[in-house]
Amino acid sequence: MSDLTPTSGPRALPSQEGSPVARAGMAVVGVVVVVALAVTGLLVRPALAAAQAAGALAAEPVAGSGAAATPTGHTTEVTVTVHGMAFTPSSIDVPVGNRLRVTLDNTGDQRHDLVLANGATTGVLAPGARATVDAGVIGADLEGWCSLPGHRQMGMVIHVHAVGAAAPAPTSSGAAMAGMGAGSSGSSAAPTMAELQQEAAALPAYPAELPPLEPGTEHSYTFHVTEQPDPVTGALTRETWTYNGTAPGPILHGRIGDTFHVTLVNDGTMGHSIDFHAGELAPDGPMRTIDPGQSLEYTFTASRAGIWLYHCSTMPMSDHIANGMFGAVVIEPAGLEPVAHQYVVVQSEEYLGADGQPADPAKVAAMVPDVVTFNGRAFQYDAHPLTARVGQRVRFWVLDAGPNLSLSFHVVGAQFDSVWSEGSYSVRDGVAASGAASGAAGAQVLPLLAAQGGFVELVPEEAGHYAFVDHAMSLAEKGAHGVLEVTS
Repeated sequence: MSDLTPTSGPRALPSQEGSPVARAGMAVVGVVVVVALAVTGLLVRPALAAAQAAGALAAEPVAGSGAAATPTGHTTEVTVTVHGMAFTPSSIDVPVGNRLRVTLDNTGDQRHDLVLANGATTGVLAPGARATVDAGVIGADLEGWCSLPGHRQMGMVIHVHAVGAAAPAPTSSGAAMAGMGAGSSGSSAAPTMAELQQEAAALPAYPAELPPLEPGTEHSYTFHVTEQPDPVTGALTRETWTYNGTAPGPILHGRIGDTFHVTLVNDGTMGHSIDFHAGELAPDGPMRTIDPGQSLEYTFTASRAGIWLYHCSTMPMSDHIANGMFGAVVIEPAGLEPVAHQYVVVQSEEYLGADGQPADPAKVAAMVPDVVTFNGRAFQYDAHPLTARVGQRVRFWVLDAGPNLSLSFHVVGAQFDSVWSEGSYSVRDGVAASGAASGAAGAQVLPLLAAQGGFVELVPEEAGHYAFVDHAMSLAEKGAHGVLEVTS
């Protein structure tokens, strides 16, 4: 468990492992989004040697198949570079019988590897590193890809075409798509609602109370990137990527004009980064991807109020966010009145990979989550309700971390007499901000797109159990559901 280390500013939140996934009866069909890449022509060495025709060379196992091919005695050598999330070239023509040697020169800004379907691999390379892989004698078409999570689905794929090979047997396109979607890790079936609720009851809840404001205007923190298992149910875990061991990461709280100094330390096994929406500065330096063992300093001054998202900005961002790399910074508007309770609710989506593995990138691309959570775990505030008393004013700070879906935040049995979203009030103390409405005004939902945030206020007049939900009800039934328990 990593700690949040403030010099000044909010204290560390108790650590809680990252958010869960899944929900009954909602198994997802993997869909793959593959980026089409333009490729340059590649000169290969002369085709079949005379020795092959004479049968002078012995047959050798064919790369990518169980067959045998007669070696030509020639080697095709290719250097592949990285541009964005693509290999160049992405297509290699090799005469049947030639040996193929591929040198991967990682000219990208994060770690990559090249894994061939026959098992040959360069291993993971840091930016600027290079390695050569021997693909063996080519007798059939062969595919290669980057095996880091989500990179294959982003388009980091190489196709080796065996020139002169017999046409392959027909393959079910559906099966091929399913295999590509799952990647090497496959995916898990969605747990039932009962299983998720049972796990939520067995674990401590993420602290939803907004941390108090700290004195001073300068706040310093250290965020450690971690990669760790998280229980989904008693029989299923997933790998999460987090800031300081929790998803969401630490909730920061400050005022307009406060300056935040964040040291990001990458204790993970792959490249990671961070992007604070609460600041305004060029992304090139502070938001760059850093390798394992590296760190960077990120300083921003909060010039505008809101609940602001922070997240990993390493590609594919959708995967890094879906695996738990997100959090919130609350910057109070001027003149905000004190209330009895301030709760922070961050919605996020989870997409189950295989047991013990990170999110399935194909499910992320399809935008159909297995589970939707408040503060990283489905149904946790059903098992551990938030609390208030009759007549107390309660403020919910709400953020949609995504990575994909919108949020319609609603409290069952209540109405909001104040609604603040993305920089302005629409209703304040029961009066419409436009002033056009006659009589008392209120609202039933706070609608938010991915990365948007705001707050709502309510005053419960009766004791009872008030469910707070994403009113896109299928998402509430996947875990975006909690309870505000009001006592007299």
